[in-house]
Amino acid sequence: MIIFHASDVHFGRPHLPELSEALVSFVHDLGPDAAVISGDLTQRAKASEYRAARVFLDALAPYPVIATAGNHDVPLYRIWERVFAPYRNYRSIIGPDLDAVLDVDAAPPATGGARIVALDSSSPLRAIVNGRVTARQFRFADEAFTTAPEGALRVLVVHHNLVDPGDGPGAPPLRGAGRILDRLPRWGVDLVLSGHVHRAYLGGGRGGAPVILAGTASSNRGRGRERGRNSFNVIRVEESGIEATVYLYSRDAGRFEPAENRRYSGPFR
Repeated sequence: MIIFHASDVHFGRPHLPELSEALVSFVHDLGPDAAVISGDLTQRAKASEYRAARVFLDALAPYPVIATAGNHDVPLYRIWERVFAPYRNYRSIIGPDLDAVLDVDAAPPATGGARIVALDSSSPLRAIVNGRVTARQFRFADEAFTTAPEGALRVLVVHHNLVDPGDGPGAPPLRGAGRILDRLPRWGVDLVLSGHVHRAYLGGGRGGAPVILAGTASSNRGRGRERGRNSFNVIRVEESGIEATVYLYSRDAGRFEPAENRRYSGPFR
């Protein structure tokens, strides 16, 4: 199974159109079993930005896509909207569900497929920057993972990082991240995918589940060692293990090229 994982595309002023075009081309060349976009589709949650993000997501067809909201996907400065209708544009243009489930059939000869559960970690009122996940969302994940098809890879997606990569500027984790990490074994999660910090991180996790962050795929807001850079991840899953590769954009070559790589020993579903 192959999963394409990008984050922080930031349609709006920071967005780099040539990068999103390169992303679409890469996905069509790769032919993944699923594409995960882990939040910050927009810069300021404007309808025009969401419409551009919708075009981008549609361009990834026919590959199955699951996306979730990030902190930039709720209005920051439009106070009335942030208080009373923070997800109006997201729901009307991207989709009605903030928490989502995607079931993916694995391409032959692989079997088992995957259940990907995306939780909206944005919090327009109480934790605007660092986000949070509510008790209701824990119940949603309980149900989603409990009913996963037998043998399916179980993937959790949230926008905010659950760990501080520790390799650059401080990146405080999502509020209540420890509770989520503690719940991973109960959910049987095999893989966690996030973004938010604008630099890639291939980390280990509790219970053996890799915790992987994607950088900013198509904005000018790379941070730390990816300042001025753009990246995404390709995750290949086999029964014996998971291999994650970070792809960085080369402006000289005009394409994304493989950079950092890590293999996680299985068995995985």
